[in-house]
Amino acid sequence: MYELTVTASLAAAHHLRGYQGKCENVHGHNYRVEATVAATSLNKTGLAMDFQDLKRHLKAVVERFDHTDLNEAAEFQELNPSCEVLSRVLYQDLARAVQGTGVRVLRMRVWETDTACVTYHEEST
Repeated sequence: MYELTVTASLAAAHHLRGYQGKCENVHGHNYRVEATVAATSLNKTGLAMDFQDLKRHLKAVVERFDHTDLNEAAEFQELNPSCEVLSRVLYQDLARAVQGTGVRVLRMRVWETDTACVTYHEEST
């Protein structure tokens, strides 16, 4: 199995409804988003997927949330835009974006600060 990892950045505001602390107030983060995909085989060039293609897919997924208030996005109307929920949303969006390319998303890691991150993955079948 081959694993490829790329990163992107995302700056966004949010607040956590019902948090009972500072994070209930609107604040922002400069998120670092790290996506890992896997492939069981290589193409005729010897690549699982071109890094540039993977970066392009991740950038498109991340870009729609960049410089926004996450609470205003449809995905976060029912659930708080916590780092946990954001990592799942980004994972699922990237999974749809790479469908049919020969790779599958293994995990999405979202760094909220330099010292704190969440990793989301789905059970393998």
